[in-house]
Amino acid sequence: MSMEEYGKLYVVPTPIGNLEDITLRAIKVLKEVELILAEDTRKTGILLKHLEIQKQVFSHHSFNEHKTSKSIVERLLSGNTIALVSDAGTPVISDPGFFLVRECLENGINVECLPGPTAFVPALVNSGLPADRFTFEGFLPHKKGRSKRIEGLKEEDRTMVFYESPFRLVKTLEQLKEAFGSERRASVSRELSKLYEENVQGTLEELVTYFSSKTVKGEIVLVVEGCKN
Repeated sequence: MSMEEYGKLYVVPTPIGNLEDITLRAIKVLKEVELILAEDTRKTGILLKHLEIQKQVFSHHSFNEHKTSKSIVERLLSGNTIALVSDAGTPVISDPGFFLVRECLENGINVECLPGPTAFVPALVNSGLPADRFTFEGFLPHKKGRSKRIEGLKEEDRTMVFYESPFRLVKTLEQLKEAFGSERRASVSRELSKLYEENVQGTLEELVTYFSSKTVKGEIVLVVEGCKN
């Protein structure tokens, strides 16, 4: 069977907050595929209800993707078209999906990623820090290897982008301040595209002070200036 006779896996970005950020093409694909793979079926169900789309939704997340990918690949090889979505943003970018995409490509299945929402792009733009060269670091390790990872970035001269939990934000800012220096500039973006979106710029010292005095909620994107030396 040729690749043209196989099904196709569509990687479909979904809104990171504001449901109006879904693209027309993404809606079209979600309506036409035979199955939707969702990181959290409940959250995807809310989006599908908003879009008035009724479709079979199957749970596919970081805890089961190694087990479920084989059966998904078999469905694709038999000619099915399937969409992969995460809770928010573009799958694979600090979200499940990498393993399935790799399995599809190794089996000759066509994979098509649609353009769409990704949290780090507006955060990087809003930061006011250089965006011509940057490195996406995603989530820092929670425990093992965390200090080593941060230490390894001390001489990085590109703008650095991190994802972080609101519960670890202050701790991360303090660790970066200790490693990079208190005057290193940074920007914290939270609740992007939502009603209470907040973008705060300043030195690491100033950001530690600001966020230590308040309760932090929402998904966090942290953008940090690169080393100037």
